[in-house]
Amino acid sequence: MAKLVKPAKSKRLLYEGADWTFDLVKRAYDEIERIGVGEMGLDIYPNQIEVITAEQMLDAYTSVGMPQMYRHWSFGKQFAREEALYRRGQRALAYELVINSDPCINYIMEENSMTMQVLVMAHAAMGHNHFFKNNYLFKQWTDAESILDYMSFAKRFVAECEERYGIEAVERVLDSAHALMSQGVSRHPSRRQAKSLAKERQRELQRREYERETFSDLWRTLPRAAEPEESEAKAPDSAGRLSLPEENILYFLEKTAPKLEGWQRELLRIVRMMAQYFFPQRQTKMMNEGCATFVHYEILNRLYDEGLIGEGAMLEFLHSHASVVYQPRFEDQHYSGFNPYALGFAITRDIKRIAEEPTAEDREWFPGFAGSGTALTVIKEAWADYRDDSFILQFLSPKVMRDLRLFEVNDRSSAAFVGVTAVHDEMGYRRLRRALARHYEAAAQDPDLQVVDADLSGSRQLVVHHKVRNGVLLDKEATDATLPHLAQLWGFRVRLIEVDGETGKSLKEHEALPMPQ
Repeated sequence: MAKLVKPAKSKRLLYEGADWTFDLVKRAYDEIERIGVGEMGLDIYPNQIEVITAEQMLDAYTSVGMPQMYRHWSFGKQFAREEALYRRGQRALAYELVINSDPCINYIMEENSMTMQVLVMAHAAMGHNHFFKNNYLFKQWTDAESILDYMSFAKRFVAECEERYGIEAVERVLDSAHALMSQGVSRHPSRRQAKSLAKERQRELQRREYERETFSDLWRTLPRAAEPEESEAKAPDSAGRLSLPEENILYFLEKTAPKLEGWQRELLRIVRMMAQYFFPQRQTKMMNEGCATFVHYEILNRLYDEGLIGEGAMLEFLHSHASVVYQPRFEDQHYSGFNPYALGFAITRDIKRIAEEPTAEDREWFPGFAGSGTALTVIKEAWADYRDDSFILQFLSPKVMRDLRLFEVNDRSSAAFVGVTAVHDEMGYRRLRRALARHYEAAAQDPDLQVVDADLSGSRQLVVHHKVRNGVLLDKEATDATLPHLAQLWGFRVRLIEVDGETGKSLKEHEALPMPQ
């Protein structure tokens, strides 16, 4: 009697074994895109997949993760450190690197196994790509179409400045600009919308072309007329034109610093544009990684269910995924805070559970979507409309707080003991959620520094205020190292006054003069 035999599952597999080829990568990407875009409804930029070596990966993410990055000694120092740790086995490399650009550039390492190539393409080319294109902060602050051209322009401009003015002169400006990079961000777009990188690049090219067309060497041979000291006649009225206070210190220096030349102002603008470009990533790190992790988890499971990857590949994927979302306990020697992959993935998976299989508790906490059956719709709306702190405030559930065993402690210097102030009860859940959201709020974590006065016709002193929150002053060592860079760019004395955010009382003062050349 003939016996029916089910075809072997391996005949339908996309690949077998660890080795990969470009053809296998292309076939796998097509299936990943079919599921991600076709079934999950992800909205992505066109993808550009590039295979690089471990050394190239090191070079990429020690240069702030940007292709065509300009040259600076700090990137080389970071590369040497990371390479030494990697060679000694003390540091693992990222499996992938993804650039928020159009097209979206995805770097995958040639050392990866085929399963890892599938994983990172699902993670980056689908998850991160969708988040970059759809989240409101990236739409508001980044210019994905122009960033690669702008970085190419920046690299050429820095190289030209090094050739014309000397490497040391350029590095002095970049050193100071990098020291102030976190204070080169405009956090309120209603005051000054971010400009298109393409327009910024075109503006500078037009200015340089105009200078070349109007330059006459004859003027160089004529005696120079006496000029008011430090361009005093050109100094704008500080009360009428500076619009103080100003939170974006790099912007203020670029537009107002008395001694900076045109090329130095352009260097500040380049660093400021980079700081603004990366600002949304700082505010959405947990959500972005949670999105990418959720997407790769859904896609890999779907590939397995369809018989396109085998048991061995699935076990390899699950081992890697478990490592990615592992959250050490607070008493663990490896604990260094919340793992953004773990927290982002836990909340996103929980949204799906609440939408599809809610409990009575879920219906009480999330009446808007509990049991709606529209999990992906809710999740994609959350990815588009929230940032880390607001995402936690809106979607962190009591179940996730219990699963992660969250609690809040209060460690005040005035108290004799550390107090546990939030546990797993109704009020405790709400306190925990608010406390964790504050931990991810960029405005609450970054020092509030603002330029409040600039004497442009007398002493030329610059005054900066730090609004102190909760009695936390600036770190003295960091302040002493950073303030001279501000004075260097300003060209004159700088006073930094730390004032109480509620009373306005002066708490501490710092001063710095320009560093000697």
